[in-house]
Amino acid sequence: MSSENTIVSKPLYRDINADDDDPEVMELESYCVNCEQNGKTRLFLTKIPFFKEVVVSSFTCDNCGLHNTGLQPGGKIQEKGVKYVCKINDAKDLNRQIVQTDNATVLIPKLEFEVPPNKGTLTTVEGVIQAAIEGLSHDQPVRKIQNPEVATQIEAFIEKLNALKELKEPFEIILDDPSGNSFMENPYAPNVDKDMTIHYYVRSREQDEQLGLLEQEEAKQSSGIEEVKENKGDKEKKKEEFFDGKSEVATFRTNCPNCHVPCDTNMKLVDIPHFKEVVIMATVCDACGHKDNEVKGGSGIEPKGTKITLKITDTSDMSRDVLKSDTASMAIPELDFCAEMGTLGGRFTTLEGLLEGIKEQLSDSNPFFKGDSSDKERASKIEIFCQEVQKIISGERQGDHFILDDPAGNSYLQNVYAPDPDPEMTIEQYERTYEQNEDLGLNDMKTENYETS
Repeated sequence: MSSENTIVSKPLYRDINADDDDPEVMELESYCVNCEQNGKTRLFLTKIPFFKEVVVSSFTCDNCGLHNTGLQPGGKIQEKGVKYVCKINDAKDLNRQIVQTDNATVLIPKLEFEVPPNKGTLTTVEGVIQAAIEGLSHDQPVRKIQNPEVATQIEAFIEKLNALKELKEPFEIILDDPSGNSFMENPYAPNVDKDMTIHYYVRSREQDEQLGLLEQEEAKQSSGIEEVKENKGDKEKKKEEFFDGKSEVATFRTNCPNCHVPCDTNMKLVDIPHFKEVVIMATVCDACGHKDNEVKGGSGIEPKGTKITLKITDTSDMSRDVLKSDTASMAIPELDFCAEMGTLGGRFTTLEGLLEGIKEQLSDSNPFFKGDSSDKERASKIEIFCQEVQKIISGERQGDHFILDDPAGNSYLQNVYAPDPDPEMTIEQYERTYEQNEDLGLNDMKTENYETS
């Protein structure tokens, strides 16, 4: 094939780059709400630090001179919602950075105060309080004339918000985002943040409806019903073409999680010795070179959670196979390190690969520790931590413990002595707490006296 006929796929969401000669700004005619004539809208799909993918829009009307711009999130909605609960104790906590999407709600239980979903923003805890103060103070002069009683009540509430900024006493702040795309900074990273807890939860039907997911699901179900009707007479043909998940690899088209260009994803059912069946999905994007793999448990949630603790005593431990489900948390107590459920997603790799993934996530993929916005002291701590992890990988550090805790019971760490017990590894089965069942969506499941219409 000649080079002239070669089609070069470019990422759908492009990095902002001054050297890019072809930024691919889309232009289209659109209706002007001011003069009711046609104006021009420009759309640019790009990536912005902290916000990931966004759609930047600009409208201009040459007839009346109207001009406005907008910013819309372009990233996908996550499988689960996320809730950050943080106790604010000192000035350092007030400076915690917050990425708040247009689906996120901020609550301060102490004042029974709630900031409803609004425009996506990058701010701090203090910034959230200051924005609330400015919003309430905006119409106070007029309010004092028209409704003095309400104005007095609002003035008293503003004083309470100012008291929070001055940290006269600790308070709690909650960031709740059903789309799963909001984020609250851990200023102590990579160490454990004892003042903040992160909960991943299964969305309710009402939340799915607000995010527009029910319409998509109903469309898929409708399409599936039509497909079944069309192929009802082809049962024998289906039996002949039956897909064997254990011996065959299924390939389907999807969008690259990095650049959103269509690419192929391979999926296969794998039986892990001395464990269970899992579904492994691998994606390779020809456009940007991104590689990704994801693992899903093939047999649902186990009756009990599993906690696996390995004492690292030799470099050969780095070659142990690891299946980390997306519900598992990781910890290295000697480094005071803990990664919450959902970190790195589901992976089937080696212990070395998992530790390399932790290093990459902290040093390369975290915008809070890079560039002009990073804190030098914190960035130095991250660098030192990554060096210690590298020492574990190379064998310079030994005797550390690696803990894989999965409340769903779908994670696995290879026992190199199997079928005999591993002297350096302990596996503990435990009853899940109410909070863990809540994170897994089990508390809302009805399994007894269940009837379908």
